[in-house]
Amino acid sequence: MTGDARVQSAISHWAPRFVANGVPLTDFLEGTAGSETWDDWWPNWAARAEIHEAMGREALEAGKGLSAGQHLTTAAVCYHFGKFLFVNDMDEMRRVHDRAIECRRLAPPQIRPAGERVEMPYESATLAGILRKPMGSRRPPVVVICMGLDSAKEEMGAYEQLFLDRGLATLSFDGPGQDEAEYDFPIRPDYEAPVGAAFDYLEARDELDASRIGLWGVSLGGYFAPHAAAYEKRARACIALSGPYDWGAIWDDLPGLTRAAFTARTHSKTDDRARAVAEAMSLAGVAENITCPRFVVAGRRDKLIPWQQAERLAREAAGPVELLVIEDGNHVANNRGYRYRVQSADWMADQFTG
Repeated sequence: MTGDARVQSAISHWAPRFVANGVPLTDFLEGTAGSETWDDWWPNWAARAEIHEAMGREALEAGKGLSAGQHLTTAAVCYHFGKFLFVNDMDEMRRVHDRAIECRRLAPPQIRPAGERVEMPYESATLAGILRKPMGSRRPPVVVICMGLDSAKEEMGAYEQLFLDRGLATLSFDGPGQDEAEYDFPIRPDYEAPVGAAFDYLEARDELDASRIGLWGVSLGGYFAPHAAAYEKRARACIALSGPYDWGAIWDDLPGLTRAAFTARTHSKTDDRARAVAEAMSLAGVAENITCPRFVVAGRRDKLIPWQQAERLAREAAGPVELLVIEDGNHVANNRGYRYRVQSADWMADQFTG
C-alpha cells in the first residue's frame, strides 16, 4: 500500500466510482497499485487509457464503429480519472484532459444510441456537452446532467444509458469550473445561469420536448441541480445525488484533494478566497423555493458529504420529495449502485411518462 496520503485518499473515497463509471477493474487495480506517489497518478492512468485509445483508433480504421466507440469511451474515462484531481501540475492536467476530450469527441457518433457534441452559447463563449437521444422516440423528454467538482461529461456514459433505456434524452454538459469550462470560467454558486443556457439551447431543438426537462446532479452537482431548480422553473423534476446543503459548513472536513481542486476551479488565489466561495454555496433560504418533484439520494457512510445534508434538503424543499438514504452507501453510493441507479432513473421516467 502506498504511503502517499493523496493516493490513499483518492482510492479510499472514490474506488467504487471508478469501476461503476466505466474503468475496467484490472485497469483500476494495476493503475493504482503502481502509484507510489501522487506524481505517479496521472502517468499510470494515462498508460491504461492509451491502450484503449489505440484499440479504438484501430477499430475506427477497420470500420468497426461500435467497437471503436466502446474502446474510446473507456479511454476517455481513464484519461479523466488521471486528471480529475491532479491540480498540482496544471500543464500535465491539461494535456491529459485534452486526450480525454478528444476520445470522447470521437466516441459518441459510434455508440448506441449515438450522441453528438454540442456547444451552447454562454456569456462570451460556449459550454460543451454531449446530447444523446433514445432510439425510436419522437420528441422525448430530456435529462440535463450536471457535473460535480471533479466529474465530467466523459464520465457520464453509464448514467446516460439508464435514462436512454427509459426513453429519455440526455444532455451531459460541463458548467463553469467543470471539465472543458474549468479553464475559462470559475465555479459559480448561482448555477441556474449555466442551466438556463442549457435549457435555452434545448428549446431550439425541435426534435426534443423542451416542456419536459429534468435536472440530475451528482456530488457537488447535487447542490448545483437543486439550486438551479429553485430559480429555473422550466425544470420539471430534479434528482440530487449526495449533494451538500451547505458546502461551507463542511469545508474543514473535506479531503485536502477536494479543497485543492475547489480552490483551482473557483480560480481562487488564496485559501481564504476559496472558503468564501464555499460559504456562498448554501441552500438555506433557497430549498424552500424548489417546487418541482425531487428525488434525493445519500449514503449513510458517506465520508465526504454527511447524509444529514441530503435529509435537510429533502425536509426544506416545498414540493413533492422522495428521500433515499442507503444504509451502507459511500459517497454517491457507488458501492451500492444497484440500490439507487435504476430506481432514480425509473422515478425520472415516471415524472414524464407515468
